[in-house]
Amino acid sequence: MTVGLRRPDGRRRRLYIPVPLVLLVLSPLILLAVLGAVVACLATGVRPLGALRGAGRVLWALPGTRFELEYHRTAVLVSVR
Repeated sequence: MTVGLRRPDGRRRRLYIPVPLVLLVLSPLILLAVLGAVVACLATGVRPLGALRGAGRVLWALPGTRFELEYHRTAVLVSVR
């Protein structure tokens, strides 16, 4: 994933974020989030496998996504490869 920043003074900065490394570091928190999501699904009557399938489809569609936000002279561009 690439995050590009354009500051008000015109300088640009690009950050490369290695997604597999971030997932490895955050894996204990991701496990807790999945368990919390399963409990929330059971509490609200949503099928956990259906919710997991929907989340998987959203993640599968992320490559190629570009998100750009501009506010006055500051801009942020997020690109998922």
